[in-house]
Amino acid sequence: MYERFRKIAFPLLAALIWGSSFVAQTYNTSGTLSFIAYRSVIAVVFLLVVILIRSKGSFRHLLLEDNKKSTKSLWIGGVLCGVALSLASFFQQLGIDAGTESGKAGFITAMYMVLVPIIGLLLKKKCTAKTWLSVIVAGVGLYFLCIKTDFSVRLSDIYVLICAVMFAIHIHIIDKFSPSCDCFKLSCIQFLTVAVLSFIGALIFENPTLSVLSDNILPLLYLGIMSSGIAYTLQIISQKGANPTVTSILLSSESLFSVISGAIVLGEILGAREYIGCALMMIAVVLTQLPSKMKEL
Repeated sequence: MYERFRKIAFPLLAALIWGSSFVAQTYNTSGTLSFIAYRSVIAVVFLLVVILIRSKGSFRHLLLEDNKKSTKSLWIGGVLCGVALSLASFFQQLGIDAGTESGKAGFITAMYMVLVPIIGLLLKKKCTAKTWLSVIVAGVGLYFLCIKTDFSVRLSDIYVLICAVMFAIHIHIIDKFSPSCDCFKLSCIQFLTVAVLSFIGALIFENPTLSVLSDNILPLLYLGIMSSGIAYTLQIISQKGANPTVTSILLSSESLFSVISGAIVLGEILGAREYIGCALMMIAVVLTQLPSKMKEL
């Protein structure tokens, strides 16, 4: 029962948290790399505290496993996740800073759910016809939810599309390493990697200062603790032994939650397009959970 709950509820909870993160990202007044670096440092500190609490204050094996082989796998997985997430976060923030609207950014980013099964085919991982149908239904639903005007492609949108590719790769890396690693430690190492890479980039291309932290403290705290520290860790936990394509569909419902929260909190009025999009997203989520005897494709 817990296993089914973990594989369904955790990615939906992560999506709920991510649904409001696009708004927080639009408040960035600093350089893209500096913003990501500070956000990641906050995530690392938060996760280290969680790891210490889980180990009852013991610093032994803080970011290590019980043996050298498992520790090697943990760090390889964490660093690879961090590299993929660094590139994804950079191109997503770069696209938003360059002018891609939050709704459109949400739609393009969520296209990783289409890319995950495509990459899976290259890795000889098959999906059922039902799963492919869920991907298509969810994609159409996301279009109705996020795209309000004619869909035109700008350079900033290309940046966000690259982000989607990296998120798809990130999901497959987690799929490979999460079954054999401590999820909290894996998540902490990935954000440690993101922080180091982002700070190096910021020192080369930007001018990171402590004023960046103070000027953006509220969105950074939300993104660092909730979006990074909690939501991404929930993603890793939920992916243990789960179908990565199904998980990606559940995670992509962040756009659905973004629209719903905007209606509830900000009083935004939903039109016919949004209602159709919400319905299609819900249908896609339900489809992923129905038993299937369809042939794998």
